[in-house]
Amino acid sequence: MIPRYSLPEMAALFTDEARMELWLEVEVLAVEAWATVGAIPAVEAAAVRARAPKVDGAFVAAVNEREATTDHDVAAFVDIAQAAVGAPEGWWVHYGLTSSDVVDTALCVTLTRAADLLLEAADGLVAVLKGRAGEEIGTAMAGRTHGMQAEPTTFGAKLALWCLQADRDRERLRAARARVAVGKLSGAVGTYSNIDPAVEEYVCGALGLTPVPATQVIARDRHAELLWACAAVGATVETIGTEIRHLARTEVGEAEERFGSGQKGSSAMPHKRNPILSERLCGLARVLRGYLGAGLEDVALWHERDISHSSVERVILPDACLLTYYVLRKATGLIEGLVVHGDRMRENLVEGSHGLVFSQPVLLALVASGMERDAAYRIVQRDARAAWDGRRFLRDVLEADPEMTLDAPALDEAFSLDRALRHVPRFLEALDGVE
Repeated sequence: MIPRYSLPEMAALFTDEARMELWLEVEVLAVEAWATVGAIPAVEAAAVRARAPKVDGAFVAAVNEREATTDHDVAAFVDIAQAAVGAPEGWWVHYGLTSSDVVDTALCVTLTRAADLLLEAADGLVAVLKGRAGEEIGTAMAGRTHGMQAEPTTFGAKLALWCLQADRDRERLRAARARVAVGKLSGAVGTYSNIDPAVEEYVCGALGLTPVPATQVIARDRHAELLWACAAVGATVETIGTEIRHLARTEVGEAEERFGSGQKGSSAMPHKRNPILSERLCGLARVLRGYLGAGLEDVALWHERDISHSSVERVILPDACLLTYYVLRKATGLIEGLVVHGDRMRENLVEGSHGLVFSQPVLLALVASGMERDAAYRIVQRDARAAWDGRRFLRDVLEADPEMTLDAPALDEAFSLDRALRHVPRFLEALDGVE
């Protein structure tokens, strides 16, 4: 992932040093596990732990140099690690293991840690959405369908729905974390032919993983599930960003991104305050969806294993985790700093719509008064069109229509914003269980 979208705490999990450090820990734990079952002298296992090399830039460079000869990254790593430990103890490194025992188990540790960071970031987004939903629950605005004004809603109701969706994303991340928090040290085709199952249990237990049956590799539907959770986060953030972009349009003007001191919206037009963060997040959601497609294609491998998934995962797994973490953090800041223009929302709702957003309660009132529904619909539809074309308030047009039979109190009730929004607090009630 390019540095622009890489936040340091997540990026630190996916460095070459971090990857090889986990490989080495799996290898050393496996040696210690062999000692516990009596296959290796305990003193020699202790020596492997004591003389295990420090995984730093020099170590990584040595492995990369060795790989130029072996053309196999794990074989190169084992060679360098064994040499660093020294003979004869170093010969126990990688004893009974195949490359995927090390790589897949270490990768699952990394993905579990990445999921923990994603869950922490998701907590932040849920919390800020819930807080702002409470603040804006009474901020009336026009609800829109097909991009057209429909009926009144509130901005707090939108925020509450986003919060509930983000909470579902969090549940998906929790489930995906559990699915990837697994490991395997069961040999070349997963049958433990050259390794004691107790070794797998020991290593996985030390790493906080659950041992699972596998072929040579851990099944890739687990990784795809994490990618689905990441893509779902992206879709939620895109939902939020798309709405903010629409509300920020000059003609709407109901919300805008926080604009910092010294910030410039355009290199050419000083008046511009563009919704650049919302646009950026919408774009990155597209990338996250692309990773999911590639991850699903990694599920089907030949027989007990091939490596068609490996090259793909070197790109998509780090990048998906990095981007998801980035969009969660940025979306949190977006909502936290969002400027809401409640007066403009109400202006668009009432004056801007000429009262058309109250057409349905007028229709229902006419039906309730005894008028046939289609006849009532045609009256309100006709008068609504006349109101819009003549830039007149719908109530005024209705009152001048001799076919309209409602009295003033009935129209007062139909055009009451308080009546329309009386049940909106239910949105906040739905958030009571969201922590």
